[in-house]
Amino acid sequence: MFTGIVTDIGTITELDQQGDLRARISTSYNTATIDMGASIASDGVCLTVIDLGPDWYDVQISAETLSKTNLGAGGWSVGKRVNLERALKVGDELGGHIVSGHVDGVAKVVELRDEGDSTRVTLEAPDDLARFIAPKGSVALNGTSLTVNEVAGNRFGINFIPHTKDVTTWGDVALGDRINLEIDTLARYVARLQETQ
Repeated sequence: MFTGIVTDIGTITELDQQGDLRARISTSYNTATIDMGASIASDGVCLTVIDLGPDWYDVQISAETLSKTNLGAGGWSVGKRVNLERALKVGDELGGHIVSGHVDGVAKVVELRDEGDSTRVTLEAPDDLARFIAPKGSVALNGTSLTVNEVAGNRFGINFIPHTKDVTTWGDVALGDRINLEIDTLARYVARLQETQ
């Protein structure tokens, strides 16, 4: 489990397509404190550490994960910066919301505009996920816990303050970007309960 509070920005330094895709991610985390098999959210995708070095870790990415996230189809390339978060420990502060690292789908950035020092980003969600997104509700986008400002059909708006743009990859956002979307777990269960009544 994660909170959606990004604690490092890593960089993809190697990609190797074998049976699965293997990626090496450079990090400022103290890798001596990372266990083999640990889960690290990388752009919101819960990935398992399979090898470690002094300032990097390797993950293996299945074809299923590539098909459901923005990691596949050229989404990850050497030099790309990615949002990182280590798994939540009992007693840690829950600063965002409960995030599983299981991406539900990919949203697309369709509009960007500056509002004061902040940036308003409008995204388009897949039709089957749009009903789970509500104004003032939570979503995780590329692993970042965010509050939804407004919803219109399958489009929704997020506001990024300068701090968020500085400590995540959201300062690099561009029109057309494909973004990993994880809907709020609570929204999923509420919708399921309504279906059964």
